[in-house]
Amino acid sequence: MKQAVPLTVLERGDLERLRSRVGRLFLALQEAADLVGAEKPGAWLPPADLCESPSCVTVRVELPGVRPEHMQVSLSGGHLRVTGRKRKGAPRAVISHLCSERSYGQFSRSIPLRWPVRAQEATAELRDGLLTVRLPKIQERRGGEIKIEVKSDR
Repeated sequence: MKQAVPLTVLERGDLERLRSRVGRLFLALQEAADLVGAEKPGAWLPPADLCESPSCVTVRVELPGVRPEHMQVSLSGGHLRVTGRKRKGAPRAVISHLCSERSYGQFSRSIPLRWPVRAQEATAELRDGLLTVRLPKIQERRGGEIKIEVKSDR
């Protein structure tokens, strides 16, 4: 029968680093599963960038040729969702395509957010085919040091 051996400080540190890495891996796998599950026949995924600053999370999505009235941006359940439709322009004459690489039709992009954000203060702007969504972060309420005054009954 094996006896339990107490962990040393070094081993506990290694265990914490491993737990942190596994947590990040799990989040990455969850994000990848969300992206694969979001695809529908005929749909396309616009490319997106997700950036973080100390006070804000910024998401930039490339949507060339999409008008603001043809898209919806929403926050729900810790996800930013951008959906809509990119329409083909009406052909002016008979056109024979030799090559067509641009995507048209419905699109849907769901981006998981790892930070608590103030949804009521979120802004979205579409300029030159680039949608920029700014999400102010809620200041972390834990982890900071708070001093408590010690009183004496004397």
